[in-house]
Amino acid sequence: MNATVIGSQLGDEGKGGVVDLFSEDADVVVRYQGGDNAGHTVVHDGEEYKLRLIPSGVIRGKTGVLGNGCVLNLETLFDEIETLRTRGLNPDVRVSSRAHVVFPYHRVLDRAEETSKTDEDQAVGTTGNGIGPAYEDKAGRRGIRVGELLDETVLRDRLEYTVPKKRRLAEDIFDVDTGIEFDVDHLFETFRAFGDRLESEGMIVNAGSVLTEMARDGANVLFEGAQGTHIDVDHGNYPFVTSSNPTAGGAITGTGVDPSAVADGQIIGVVKAYLSRVGSGPMPTELSEESASRVREEVGGFGTVTGRPRRIGWLDVPMLRHAARVNGFTGIVLNHVDALGGFEELKVCEAYELDGERVTDVPSTTAAWARCTPEYRTVETWSDRDWSEIRDDGYDALPDAARTYVDYVSTELGVPVYAVGIGPGRDETIVRRHPFDSSED
Repeated sequence: MNATVIGSQLGDEGKGGVVDLFSEDADVVVRYQGGDNAGHTVVHDGEEYKLRLIPSGVIRGKTGVLGNGCVLNLETLFDEIETLRTRGLNPDVRVSSRAHVVFPYHRVLDRAEETSKTDEDQAVGTTGNGIGPAYEDKAGRRGIRVGELLDETVLRDRLEYTVPKKRRLAEDIFDVDTGIEFDVDHLFETFRAFGDRLESEGMIVNAGSVLTEMARDGANVLFEGAQGTHIDVDHGNYPFVTSSNPTAGGAITGTGVDPSAVADGQIIGVVKAYLSRVGSGPMPTELSEESASRVREEVGGFGTVTGRPRRIGWLDVPMLRHAARVNGFTGIVLNHVDALGGFEELKVCEAYELDGERVTDVPSTTAAWARCTPEYRTVETWSDRDWSEIRDDGYDALPDAARTYVDYVSTELGVPVYAVGIGPGRDETIVRRHPFDSSED
């Protein structure tokens, strides 16, 4: 059996913890897009693991695969592997030979372009890790793939073709001083060494073939998306998006598996009980700074990769409807329900008012979404409490108002709730249905 875990909002939904939880019965966990701009946090036995590139299932000792849809900062990859080893883990990570490589010049250009966008309406708020420029080179047929690091002639030829163009772009357009990040000889030696290490440790694979063979042998495959639906380059609020497809279609194109491997499996949308965002772009339900600060204090609302404070808003149901349609959710996980305990007032956005009309889905243009005024429904609140008393007793032990909130979201989307998160730890999620189990509780 296969399952896919997808963020339903703007990232920060808690996908890492959900993947960690559901990977208990998985044999392999696959990241299918993004790079080290994604931050996934896993908490187990009081230990916190912050991952930027390696699939979250490695904390359970599962095989992790980085698919062809990813762009890889190999320095980050090996740093993460070494860090996990120092903490007593032995991560088994495979890398698609078709995945593109993030080079130092990508990071320089990423930061330079973002800095040049002085207009707040143009700045995206990227992490500066070179992800966008790497995907640009992929689309422009200038990129260098993992498999090509093993061929000295191909690697040098590609670098000699690409790097001078990048140097001129940095110097002439962005007025940036260039150094070893744009030195062909340095890059060649550095990345040939990375290639040698990947090869010597047996990490390079044909991901599509390997995953297909594993599935035929009865393996459970869990596909892990990074970021969220509404920063998908095609289905998000463009241009305030990432450069890849965190949606279900990305799991197919980003791994090379048969489309049925994703479409016929469980597709689980991870929903944060409120809305948060790191970076720029419209957010119709955004709270005042005073209210947002209260939530940040409760949940540590800062970006895993950037450390920037997350913008906070009420739950936006039109966003969830859009995500459910685009991805075909078979179920959802509602996270951070505990964070809403103790609010004097609790609202959800049911629809928008846009240019005098009521709309129930997210407009296709960012300009239109920015003009939307939320139509709120006030819902019953529940008191803050010791949530540890609840997790062992299951869903029925949740406060009545919290269950009503969860059931409301489930009804609006027309899919069941697989789990409810009431804390960051693995044992702080109430599981109602496991994606690799055809039966329900």
